[in-house]
Amino acid sequence: MANKLTHLDEQGQAIMVDISDKGVTTRVAIASARLTTEAEVLALLERAANKKGDVFATARVAGIMAAKRTSDLIPLCHPLALTKATIEFQVDATTNAIDVTATCAVEGKTGVEMEALTAASVAALTLYDMCKAVDPEMVIGDIKLLQKTGGKRGVWQREGAEYD
Repeated sequence: MANKLTHLDEQGQAIMVDISDKGVTTRVAIASARLTTEAEVLALLERAANKKGDVFATARVAGIMAAKRTSDLIPLCHPLALTKATIEFQVDATTNAIDVTATCAVEGKTGVEMEALTAASVAALTLYDMCKAVDPEMVIGDIKLLQKTGGKRGVWQREGAEYD
């Protein structure tokens, strides 16, 4: 684990990290978010009965678009030319939840963790937006990085996460 905040200079001023001397590697990050709702919402989604259309397709596109625009949202992120951005949904009827998993990749000098985290978050927010008329008490949470690869540290994986 790093022992200093990389986005602050010696005076404590916010800076964009200088990546000039870093090598280009394939970098991949996987992140997730969880939306908890009522069984009724899950049933509506599964029957594709939501009046706004295919909710999962809309949330998938929103997540991918968010990944591509992360540097516009997070002030010190480097703009990246992503080579991959995917969003997957897993409905868990036992807990009335939808797990959102975002995977982002780039050939570059800096990681794509923020892009994956942003993608998962915005996909979950889009699900919320499209279903709030049925369940305004939905909860979005458990947003986390599951795995990252590439760069000088190589592979990092959250304990208990099982991804390739």
